[in-house]
Amino acid sequence: MSLNDDLTAVRRNLDELTRKVERLEQQAARQKPASAAPDPSRMVTVPDTPYDSTLWTDSDDEGLGARDRRAP
Repeated sequence: MSLNDDLTAVRRNLDELTRKVERLEQQAARQKPASAAPDPSRMVTVPDTPYDSTLWTDSDDEGLGARDRRAP
């Protein structure tokens, strides 16, 4: 292929990509809910009180290995 053929192919692909992105943006805009406010029934309250330490009794530190062993 010549340089001009390559440039033409790139322009064609960019134009197609632009059309597809615009179409996706339009579809996303149509699918947005009318209200941006969160639904209170789906919200979960997280208490400020500390967790019970017995929850972590037999747990290892994820990614760091066991507490009583050294990492390699």
